[in-house]
Amino acid sequence: MKHSTTRSLYEYWDNLRGHRPAPDRSEVEPGQIRSLLGDTFILEVIDPVTYRFRLAGTRLCSLHCRELKSRNILRGWRGEDNQALATLLAAVSDDAGAAVLGVSGHTEREQTIDMEMLLLPLHVPGEGCSRVLGSCVALQQPYWAGLHPILSQSIKSVRLLWPNEKPAFLSSGLTSSVPAAGEHQYAAAGVVPGGRQVGHLTVLDGGKI
Repeated sequence: MKHSTTRSLYEYWDNLRGHRPAPDRSEVEPGQIRSLLGDTFILEVIDPVTYRFRLAGTRLCSLHCRELKSRNILRGWRGEDNQALATLLAAVSDDAGAAVLGVSGHTEREQTIDMEMLLLPLHVPGEGCSRVLGSCVALQQPYWAGLHPILSQSIKSVRLLWPNEKPAFLSSGLTSSVPAAGEHQYAAAGVVPGGRQVGHLTVLDGGKI
């Protein structure tokens, strides 16, 4: 995690959840992460292709030059990155994973800005992990930021973490196949050869590459 906002939000979420796969949505106290709020958001899981912004911070909205509330986060991703993000969000909401993405934002003038995005599951009683707590922060501030809207985004890198060292749906008997850091490389099911099928994901064992 490159940015202090990403690290701070992850640590806050990790402390809230304790030994659970995810904390309850009601446990998140905005006052405790006041300095992070401008870059944070909460998504509502509607269906596998709709993850709607319920809240979005002012700095994040300013970067896009629009209000993001009620917007589907899957809109505006280039090429296959839309499906890649949908697969990651399913791993977060269905399997209690945590995802860190390197993202590039693109304007209509093909200006680009590098950002870091964090996705974390939140539990709602009776619904499962139907909310996603996240942040998206610019790694630099070009002169045009906030003047020219980000119209599309692309994924530069992905890191999917299992805070409990395995997906939530796996039994404890499978922990021996998980690397010590609790990390895997992931791809959409069926895309990458040589992996094993785990739920809706293809898993490639090994390391932090």
